[in-house]
Amino acid sequence: MALASLVASSAVVLLLGHVYWCIDSSGGRAATMASPAASWIFLLPCVLTASSSSAATFTITNNCSFTMWPAAIPIGGGVELNPGQTWTLDVPVGTNAGRIWGRTGCSFVNGSSSGGHCATGDCAGELSCTVPGTSPRTEAEFSITATEDLYDISLIDGYNLPMDFSCSTGRALKCREPACPDAFLFPDDDEKVSECKSNSNYQVTFCP
Repeated sequence: MALASLVASSAVVLLLGHVYWCIDSSGGRAATMASPAASWIFLLPCVLTASSSSAATFTITNNCSFTMWPAAIPIGGGVELNPGQTWTLDVPVGTNAGRIWGRTGCSFVNGSSSGGHCATGDCAGELSCTVPGTSPRTEAEFSITATEDLYDISLIDGYNLPMDFSCSTGRALKCREPACPDAFLFPDDDEKVSECKSNSNYQVTFCP
């Protein structure tokens, strides 16, 4: 997955309350959304927040009839979720290029958290992921800032599980089948990006 470029020639930094904005020489924000070369994700304005900033809460639910292993980077790692179980993540402001996906058919030897393998979405055989999963994987993508969040569902790396992805102040995205209309299907599919107010909460449901 490729991050959008952050280009700011002659950039200066202004202090506005607890938020530092990167401003370009024309007075606009230095960060802009760009189309990626591979899978889509975004980098919102270069925001550094004080430690008092709120986090977005992600509630991840396994509504499948089978055990699956959701993964999240750069915050969260991964866990095993039995049917009906939930996993809650607090994602701090300033988290960019976030991803959540589901893994299936995982096996970890003798209960170990490493040296395993998943049939889909495997991340180097680890229970707690630090790298993206292998294809195919249905993926929720997000960036969390102090002013506005962006989020989407991506199928650029394939489809392995149905997913709903919603924000408490934004659209509910639904992807129940391959090539679902709410998801990114190719790198320049930028109209599939959704916006959400900062300090919002998110729901990711597998097999909704």
